[in-house]
Amino acid sequence: MSLDTLERARAARQSFEIRPFGGPLGAEVVGLDLNLPLADDELARIRGAFVRHGVVVFRDQRVTPEQHIAFSRRFGPLQVHVLNRFHLQGHPEILIVSNVVEDGKPIGLVDAGADWHSDLSYMPRPSLGALLHSQELPAERGDTLYANTADAYDSLPAEVKTLLQGKRAVHSYVYRYERLRKLSPWRPELTQKQIDEVPPVEHPVITTHPESGRKILFVSEGFTSHIVGIPRDESDALLKELHEHITRPENVYTHKWQPHDMVFWDNRSTQHYAAITPQHLRRTLYRTTVEGDVPR
Repeated sequence: MSLDTLERARAARQSFEIRPFGGPLGAEVVGLDLNLPLADDELARIRGAFVRHGVVVFRDQRVTPEQHIAFSRRFGPLQVHVLNRFHLQGHPEILIVSNVVEDGKPIGLVDAGADWHSDLSYMPRPSLGALLHSQELPAERGDTLYANTADAYDSLPAEVKTLLQGKRAVHSYVYRYERLRKLSPWRPELTQKQIDEVPPVEHPVITTHPESGRKILFVSEGFTSHIVGIPRDESDALLKELHEHITRPENVYTHKWQPHDMVFWDNRSTQHYAAITPQHLRRTLYRTTVEGDVPR
């Protein structure tokens, strides 16, 4: 973009709408072109929708990896995924999520969404949110499901809320990785260096969203290995109950991807799931991940 074009773009404000989907999650941002610069107040509108609706969808965004990264950085520092073999070449901030296999090797993380989880909850500072940009989509079986973990907390029985008060849970990347490795031929054994980079962490089972102030049920099928301070069998049973509660159909939004969709979701107040798409149905997306706060 030339300097003159850039100056004209800065002078021309974009007129866009935010249209809620009307379900437990989600809104579409209509009339916005992410190729063009955004003023601070325009960005604030998007962030407000992101916090309020949990998932925001930008349709038909024909952006480059550089533009994807630059837009993502407007929301905070970016986190680089530990599986560096699936970074986009020249852009370590982008994780390739794909079922495509070339020369006998996957080009991206095949089973990234194979269970319900919140991205990078295994980090001391988990993800604020992730931005996923579609590159190649199958004609079927490529949906992503999102669950509202704030609504899930609100609808818990009072006695369960009392039981969970003050409890902490362990989140572990290795716990999830080794479980998925048994199901997927594409996950290599982790190196000791990779394991050392992601030691288990403890987070509160109930957290408070730092922007909305809502209470959140912050445990997931994917990364939460156990609740601290109770016997393992009781922890397993309680976590199973909580996972089923979070992912009730009335609490879930299903995103049906369209070409060049950019989807931005709040990892602090949602979980997501995407079944592994069969290899003959090619699916490739690029993901950036924005760093969040220490859960409290």
